[in-house]
Amino acid sequence: MTVDPAAPTSAVPGAPSAYPAARRLDLVEDLHGRAVADPYRWLEDADADETEAWSTAQDDLYAAYRARAAAGDLADGPLSTGPLTARLAALLGAGFVGTPAWRGDRRFFARRTGEQEHAVVVVAEPDPDAPGGERERVLVDPVVIDPAGTTTLDAWQPSKEGDLLAYQVSHGGTEESVLHVLDVTTGALVDGPVDRARYSPVAWEPGGAAFFYVRRLAPDLLPEGEKQYHRRVWRHVVGTDAAQDVEVFGDGLDMTNYYGVSVSRDGRWLIVSASAGTAPRTDVWIADLSAVAPGAVPEFREVAVGYDAEVGAWVGRDGRLYVHTTLDADRGRLAVADPQDPAVPRWRTLLAEDPEAVLEDVAVVDGGGDDTTPVRLLAAWRRHAVSEITAHDPVTGARLAGDAGRVALPGLGSTGGLVTRPDGGPDVWFTYTDHTTVTEVHRYDATTGTTSLWASPPGALADLPDVRVQQVVVPSADGTPVRAFVVARADALDADGRPLAPAPTILYGYGGFQISLDPAYSATTLAWVEAGGVYVVANLRGGGEEGEAWHRDGRRAHKQHVFEDFQAVARHLVDGGWTTTDRLACWGGSNGGLLVGAALTRHPETFAAVVCSAPLLDMVRYQKFGLGVTWTDEYGDADTPEELDWLLGYSPYHRVVDGTAYPATLFTIFDGDTRVDPLHARKLGAALQAATSADPAVAPVLVRREKGVGHGGRALSRTIALTVEQLQFVADRTGLAAVLARG
Repeated sequence: MTVDPAAPTSAVPGAPSAYPAARRLDLVEDLHGRAVADPYRWLEDADADETEAWSTAQDDLYAAYRARAAAGDLADGPLSTGPLTARLAALLGAGFVGTPAWRGDRRFFARRTGEQEHAVVVVAEPDPDAPGGERERVLVDPVVIDPAGTTTLDAWQPSKEGDLLAYQVSHGGTEESVLHVLDVTTGALVDGPVDRARYSPVAWEPGGAAFFYVRRLAPDLLPEGEKQYHRRVWRHVVGTDAAQDVEVFGDGLDMTNYYGVSVSRDGRWLIVSASAGTAPRTDVWIADLSAVAPGAVPEFREVAVGYDAEVGAWVGRDGRLYVHTTLDADRGRLAVADPQDPAVPRWRTLLAEDPEAVLEDVAVVDGGGDDTTPVRLLAAWRRHAVSEITAHDPVTGARLAGDAGRVALPGLGSTGGLVTRPDGGPDVWFTYTDHTTVTEVHRYDATTGTTSLWASPPGALADLPDVRVQQVVVPSADGTPVRAFVVARADALDADGRPLAPAPTILYGYGGFQISLDPAYSATTLAWVEAGGVYVVANLRGGGEEGEAWHRDGRRAHKQHVFEDFQAVARHLVDGGWTTTDRLACWGGSNGGLLVGAALTRHPETFAAVVCSAPLLDMVRYQKFGLGVTWTDEYGDADTPEELDWLLGYSPYHRVVDGTAYPATLFTIFDGDTRVDPLHARKLGAALQAATSADPAVAPVLVRREKGVGHGGRALSRTIALTVEQLQFVADRTGLAAVLARG
């Protein structure tokens, strides 16, 4: 390693004072025989005075850019935030309503009205003052907990009887969930706070006296660098000190394991799952709680351990063990087994793999009450990113004939969940959304085979632009067909759906962790398209749109495929007349931030603007920060020579070339982010500012820093404010700014 701390500060060629000074180290490390430069290593330390001074200078630079935009000193005249803010608020004004979680006569659900900053948890129950009527009460409201709006609701779970509610909240964007329990009747807190419950499920025992959950070991028991890991499954007795909890599972297993936990409705079966970080492999165990005294550590039997596949398991009301798995089925299959003899050789396939559709979810319908005999099986599928639901015989798995085998959906969109009553019955609830439909809840009645709208969003629906959505198929560099949704105004297309003229276009992508970008309502998309732009969502390898093989063809040694897919879609948009390179922007966040970081460093000539939010960018050191070590199965381990070569092949921070004309780039980072450290954007931001030959007045490189928020949930007003500034940045560089400014 060589380090020269007195090396000169960075400067933009031709404009030495345009960007804040950033000391450039002559630091080159020998990593497995590879010389790896890291000139801005010092920007990793957020607490250092020098880093804070640089960050403050970037804040000032961005504020000056926004002031110039407001004054009309940019490309298209003044950029007023008012009209766009109002339009986004209107497009989001319908709010949100979730599927019901039934517990006897009570149902619990999440809801956000149009004016609320955060969703709240609501209980609906029989109204004692109005026989046959119903009353609603808000049980958990993050704004009541924290009027500043920086507290987010991470998860909630009612007890099996519905008299208690466990919920988790975190503060300042940290996602460090703290667990509480309240009495549903009185609203009084009866337990908590229990800390270190990040990403913890809650599995109640019948009666509500205790539950199983996941909690990290105390930090004083762990070495530095491991305090975010070492989760265990615990049994907690409500009202007791969490220090007395019984450790049930996890000792001696991988320190990065994430655990799932569930208890069957009758309380007999405890199921625990484990996956190392975000690896697409799940081990599952089952225990018979009836065989041990309450509170004793049960004996676990393997359902599936050591297989290179994902496995999800639960015991139904009919007593069968259901297994949803990718084992021997890339796109997923459903198997059944005896919970007392649950090993893989004893599984019987009930729903076979579909050659084109991914099995997403299933629900079993029975007679309800004491009648636990299954009468229908519903299956939710994703076919080329579009949802469908089918109905089957629950014994043979055969699809029902004719219309009975198909659950009607409102359009070509996405469904979520498949929720039944814990005490059975003919009803199944699910959500539905598409590019122009705000998420709503539908109910399927197995008795009649019909579907109806169950719950609409509580707020006012905005008038929507007349848009057209089409799915295009583009060959990637290796010939693999890649699909993308293209959203445009109807009056911008000819009778065959082709563009009448090139338009400012945003290309959005993600391409990782088996996450699928399915059709969904988006205020950002609609505001952009309404103003005359085109919005494109690319379904790249690495995602889950086409199954696990599709995911694996975009991870680890194959990560380059993701970037090639994205570039292929970008070229299609230009060659097909949708846009031009001086009117094309790319946008992504988190793993999608890595995607657009790779796009701008690999093909800077393709894009006029880039929005890079909460990104991963230094892929040599990513696993040393945040939750990075849990992602090595997705990206590779820089401590392994071959895998370091994969990472160096695309790491945006290491591909910056001095004198290159880079596109206008806006990094958006969040000081509370404990998933992806903001150091990534600081380092690449400094590197681009030093290297670019583009005129900073034409193609600025800017860093927008926000305090009090993190990687995940945020208040509605903060979401709108961020989106306004991101859209206006893109609009200024692609020629749509004047239209957006008028609203």
